[in-house]
Amino acid sequence: MSASVEQSQGVLRSLNNATAWLNTSPLTPETLRGKVVLVEFWTFTCINWLRTMPYVRAWSQKYKDHGLVVVGAHSPEFSFEHNLENVRRQTAALDVDFPVAVDSDFKIWRAFNNNYWPALYFVDSKGSVRHEYFGEGEYAASERKIQQLLIEADHKGFDRDLVTVVGKGAEAPADWNDLRTPETYVGMARGENLVSPRGASSGGGAHRYTVPSNVPLNHWALDGAWNVSDEKAASVAANTRIVFRFHARDLHFVMGPPSGAPSVRFRIRVDGQPPGDAKGMDVDAQGHGMASEQRLYQLVRQPRPITDRQFEIEFLDPGVEAFVFTFG
Repeated sequence: MSASVEQSQGVLRSLNNATAWLNTSPLTPETLRGKVVLVEFWTFTCINWLRTMPYVRAWSQKYKDHGLVVVGAHSPEFSFEHNLENVRRQTAALDVDFPVAVDSDFKIWRAFNNNYWPALYFVDSKGSVRHEYFGEGEYAASERKIQQLLIEADHKGFDRDLVTVVGKGAEAPADWNDLRTPETYVGMARGENLVSPRGASSGGGAHRYTVPSNVPLNHWALDGAWNVSDEKAASVAANTRIVFRFHARDLHFVMGPPSGAPSVRFRIRVDGQPPGDAKGMDVDAQGHGMASEQRLYQLVRQPRPITDRQFEIEFLDPGVEAFVFTFG
């Protein structure tokens, strides 16, 4: 994408609409004049963004003394991602060490006419948006674009070799060849493939759900007393469950207790057994874990062979809020 300087300066001027800044004092078009700027839209529960982070972090560290400024525009997907303290905590926990423009009102998002997490916008030293990329991948081409814009701006004292990174945990690249289960939301507004019949009311908007004898591939079920709203499913009793039949190396789940509420103990099973070597980074080999905050949890990373598996999570305490499954 190309744009006139006047239009693009307006895009950079939208950074003035940040509701807060993290890791920096406020950045303006004036303070960024002469710099190459990489704007990345993110939200802290997005697995696709997490898998780009090793590269964006490495580019920031390598080129920040050579004329590049990386700006992470945090535009929230879920309601709890509007909470500044949640954003601040996850910025630190996820090692986002470059400037963050908190975009809770989506004013920066709209100025860029953006529609994606993650999204990269490459802005030259004159303020023109010269390139954009949406989603994961094309890392070598993106870094070469950064180098090109730096050279054009007469910033030339950097190593031309491309960065080498190894993503760990949830930042590891997806196993695309074996990824056959799509992102699946739990709330009513975007939820699909729920196979549990809704039973009698449990009061307060909650209903009882049961797991059918057969859960087809890429379908899921609730068990116990849940209050399902547009954005989420909230457990209102202990020992509630969610069952999901999936095909992927990794299973992640965005969940947690509301801010200020007690932590929720949980236990997972894969094909009815403790995960063992298939455990994700947020559970032990016996499948035990603790949901202490609302974020993305990696629950399964299975070794080969990757086949259809039945995942089960049981919440030993009430109070969890469940939002979306993602896979890798």
